[in-house]
Amino acid sequence: MKQAANIAQGDRALDAPIVKELVKLWRAQDMHGSWENRSDVDLLGPYIVNSMKRRELPIVGDPDPSTIRRLELFFDAVALSIEKATAVMIQPMLKMNHEGFGRMVLIGGRLVVVNKQLRDVHRFGFDSLAKLVGEGDKYVRDGVNMIRKFPSAANH
Repeated sequence: MKQAANIAQGDRALDAPIVKELVKLWRAQDMHGSWENRSDVDLLGPYIVNSMKRRELPIVGDPDPSTIRRLELFFDAVALSIEKATAVMIQPMLKMNHEGFGRMVLIGGRLVVVNKQLRDVHRFGFDSLAKLVGEGDKYVRDGVNMIRKFPSAANH
């Protein structure tokens, strides 16, 4: 019964705009067609780092390139979603040290629309697809609200 509920939640999460943007970005990265037959759930699988997987990871560690790429594409999807909602071009900027500490900002015009402090990036992920949607939607909502609050800064 619980598994059926998780599958239904996952199906709803796959229909979320942030997930659709993220899947489009991943598919656009596939230059050789090797992911063509992979489902959207399979593409998003590495984003799911539940408590069991998180416990297997060291407390301190350096993020690998694939983890950094997942982080970048997640925030790229957030940026694209904000662009669609506001018609303001959003530029993501990541500054991070080798230990996985840093900052991700999304900038529209002269305005920082999202500012996320990063730590323990080697453990980046979400407990479930629904949690990914919740976090992504929160960043999109915050970015859209910031642009609506300061439209003159965002449009210059």
